Amino acid sequence: MTGTSRSGPGAAGPAARGGTHGARWAPGDRILWRYRDHAPGLKGPVHIARPVTVVQDTDELLAVWMAPGTECVKPVLADGTPVHQEPLATRYTAPRTTVRSRWFGAGVLKLARPGQPWSVWLFWEHDWQFKDWYVNLEEPRTRWSGGVDSVDHFLDISVYPDRSWKWRDEDEFAQARRVGLIDAAQARRVEDAGRAALEVVKAWGPPFCDGWENWRPDPAWEVPVLPEDWDRTPPHMTS
Repeated sequence: MTGTSRSGPGAAGPAARGGTHGARWAPGDRILWRYRDHAPGLKGPVHIARPVTVVQDTDELLAVWMAPGTECVKPVLADGTPVHQEPLATRYTAPRTTVRSRWFGAGVLKLARPGQPWSVWLFWEHDWQFKDWYVNLEEPRTRWSGGVDSVDHFLDISVYPDRSWKWRDEDEFAQARRVGLIDAAQARRVEDAGRAALEVVKAWGPPFCDGWENWRPDPAWEVPVLPEDWDRTPPHMTS
């Protein structure tokens, strides 16, 4: 199955152009999948921006493909050091900036249900050997004309083909709490979301049971270009 199909796992009827107020993107449309820094009301600056191609967009599921070689925006320390190289104690307090950088791994398929506080990412080796699902705990995505915005919640879950699973980045989640990026009430919500996601995993519900690991992108799709105004804030998000 390739990305040209509108009848992939969980697919509904034809998609409409747009992306806001109930309109839908069509397969092949190019949008931005972004994460904002932590601030109330999804008002923080964009610090991760990834151009993606829409695979499916229905009332039940948004599926997008991030191709190998995609130019993205990612956070780094002010001196250019990768964030993960900074000691945990100062990782979230050291000054940061953003840089453009190519995604050199294999492609990533991202799946998100409206209103759900996580998305599920599928990873493969370069030869399409399936590796795992990655449950990214995050703020439910806000749609705008050019894509979706969210805020990452640090804590994640890896799910493997044998249906085993493990928590990821628990140390980063704890450090984010210590420095005040997540308060106690929000931490409880994130942990509750993680437990809810694990209930889906244990029941082997959607999207894990839907066969997305066998999906393949349309070979005619070109790698989307990162726009110059990747950090623009739509008017409806400023009120």
